[in-house]
Amino acid sequence: RHANVSKKTKINLLGLDDVTKEQRFVLFFLTLLSYVVILFVNLTLIVTIVVEEKLHQPMYIFLCNLCTNSLYGTAAFYPKFLFDFFSKSPTISYSGCLLQVFVIYSYATTDFSVLVLMAYDRYLAICRPLDYHSVMTKKRIAVLVFLSRLVPLFCQSAVVIMTSTLELCDNHIQKLYCENWSVIKLSCSSITNNNIVGFIVIFFYLSHNLFIVCSYVKVIKSALKSKEGRTKFTQTCVPHLLCLLNVTCAMMFDVMYARYGSASGLQSVKNFMAIQFLLVPPILNPIIYGLKLTQVRNSVFRLCRRQKKDLS
Repeated sequence: RHANVSKKTKINLLGLDDVTKEQRFVLFFLTLLSYVVILFVNLTLIVTIVVEEKLHQPMYIFLCNLCTNSLYGTAAFYPKFLFDFFSKSPTISYSGCLLQVFVIYSYATTDFSVLVLMAYDRYLAICRPLDYHSVMTKKRIAVLVFLSRLVPLFCQSAVVIMTSTLELCDNHIQKLYCENWSVIKLSCSSITNNNIVGFIVIFFYLSHNLFIVCSYVKVIKSALKSKEGRTKFTQTCVPHLLCLLNVTCAMMFDVMYARYGSASGLQSVKNFMAIQFLLVPPILNPIIYGLKLTQVRNSVFRLCRRQKKDLS
């Protein structure tokens, strides 16, 4: 370890160190293409839901929140990462590093919160259809959406504040972006408290999955009783479950690989493992819903036809 490093220093991001100029050129355009796709599919769904009055329903409002969150999280990574391809030794300020940690992980945890709301919405729609409109009022929807963003922000604020109090002995991170565990490992002092808080946050959000599983056990039991219930489950619950699986696998890969992944091995593999939760869910989630939900799909096509007529 080096002597104490000032917290005002820049953090060196070493994830691209082994990448040649030719590889950087190819990766730059692949990354740019990925970001353009993320912007396009998420903005398309957001605009469609906002413009189409038929989609001003709880499930679609939550879906709009999910897409907005994808734009928020990826904005903390892609613009900086694209710029880093043209830098020989990518760096980031310590305050910028902590901000990146905060935004990226509040994005990831907000995804779980929104997916819980969507599971609750499906539970009410299929298991308690008579109570649905009395429970899912505009005021309650607004409160739920607000809390789905506030709680993750609070959790990640606590994590980042604790990280910011650590004294650093090094300023080199073997990653493409600032990730909390990588920053913590640079500390000269004890990280026991950070570890405890980190695991509390991890288990808190994993418990969201338990809530979703329990709600879906009831949803499946109820859906099997009628043809209408089975149709509603296939059309609206299957895409939600696919998105949940998508987000959970992506996040668990990142958390487990960051903490327990081998230090040896190809850097390119480690890089992909580190960014796949910023790549796969933001692209797949809106596509899954756009393809599976008939109302969304029809509204997107209708909106495109309307734009085509206006241009002609």
